[in-house]
Amino acid sequence: MPDAPGDLPSGVDRERPSAARVYDVLLGGSANFEVDRVLADRMVAAEPQAARYARANRRFLRRAVLELLNQGIDQCVDLGSGLPTVGNVHEIVHAANPDGRVVYVDVDPVAVGYSRYLLADVDEAAVVQADVRDVKTILEAPETRRLIDFSRPVGVLAVAVLHFVDDDPAGILDRFRKVTVPGSYLVVSHLTTPAQMTRETVGVVQRYRQSTGSPLTFRSRGQVADLFAGWELLPPGVMPVDQWSPEPEDLEESADLGPVPIWAGVGLRGSV
Repeated sequence: MPDAPGDLPSGVDRERPSAARVYDVLLGGSANFEVDRVLADRMVAAEPQAARYARANRRFLRRAVLELLNQGIDQCVDLGSGLPTVGNVHEIVHAANPDGRVVYVDVDPVAVGYSRYLLADVDEAAVVQADVRDVKTILEAPETRRLIDFSRPVGVLAVAVLHFVDDDPAGILDRFRKVTVPGSYLVVSHLTTPAQMTRETVGVVQRYRQSTGSPLTFRSRGQVADLFAGWELLPPGVMPVDQWSPEPEDLEESADLGPVPIWAGVGLRGSV
């Protein structure tokens, strides 16, 4: 992991893998520890397409943010943002609108500490350390109050985070919906059960839960669609993440390897 001023935040456990850092490994990042790489290697051994799934999800994030920008959204709250890797939300936003505002939210102290280091000179982006379930803390954080104007439309991003929430993820999204105005958007991607759950895959999932301390809940297409209650689900609805407004690379991979077991969708906050 690259060194940053002040090194790592106090209390960071180098011996326990983190969901954010394992995802960083799968994306080819360097902000991770040996323990994260070991778990990621086990995941790839059990599911050889795991890194492909992570990359497809990252490409969906970019496409979804670009769509929000096309709709005039210039401020986003990125829940469970993880570690800052190439193609972060603020980079996508600022390439189109240098004045766009982004608030990242993550509970992992390493992800937060590293994000703050990289964002030190970026006035239009900041990070809040909070659990995504603690909506009150997120909304009342000084960074959120400084950057996000909830009297104007906002993009709420819950990309690859709600499968780590085992209790009422729809309630979390509804609380954000209630503080947004019409014209706001919700972006979701969520793991579902792989088509082939081998004994090795089941074992890795169990090891992942035990070693990271993060719940991991697979949800069906219908359950993911239910997360958009109160939002107008936009066409094409809930789709595999690589088939939501796909790029040529996604289409080629899907034709050869099958769809990615991650559901994705975008919703609009209507007038109700």
